[in-house]
Amino acid sequence: MSSTQGRWQIRRAQPRDAEAVAEIFNRDEVYPCTMQLPWSGVERWRTFLERGETGQHIWLCACDPQQPDRALGLVGLHPVSDTPRVAHVRTLGLSVHPDYAGQGMGGQLLRAAIDMADNWLNVTRLSLGVYSHNQRAIALYERHGFVREGLSRGVAFGHGRYLDSLEMARLHPRLVRELEAQGECDATPSNHLSQ
Repeated sequence: MSSTQGRWQIRRAQPRDAEAVAEIFNRDEVYPCTMQLPWSGVERWRTFLERGETGQHIWLCACDPQQPDRALGLVGLHPVSDTPRVAHVRTLGLSVHPDYAGQGMGGQLLRAAIDMADNWLNVTRLSLGVYSHNQRAIALYERHGFVREGLSRGVAFGHGRYLDSLEMARLHPRLVRELEAQGECDATPSNHLSQ
């Protein structure tokens, strides 16, 4: 199944896309903006993409409709935990081949991921972390309804320095209504330190 509502063809990523995905993430313009190390291997990506076949991790890729077998961008929707209490939450990661940056691919991938979350996975909270210096990505996420929730100081290390991550989330309107209905005061007692 794929969609071409926009310039790019969006489809589920498959293990056969591992080589193209590794090429994206090994670009000097890409891996510093992710949690990946330089020179990630094709087999590592094949393993990640195979996990998407189980349905727990959802990987979507963007392709040129003239070359639908070559992934040029990737978005992942990942569970934050295996506990059922957070089954409504997914975390998101997005990367685009730098040769195609600024051509609407990131936005189209993001819209496809939001559609998958809202209409097929019953996800009401999408969260992500983006390095605080990555203004282009922050602007993209904000255009698609993500809001800033906090800053994780020194959460990653890259290019010889510590990096801050801006924590952002998009809440489904259904969750917003539920939270507003609960009011400002949560009646759940909390008198211990466990999480």
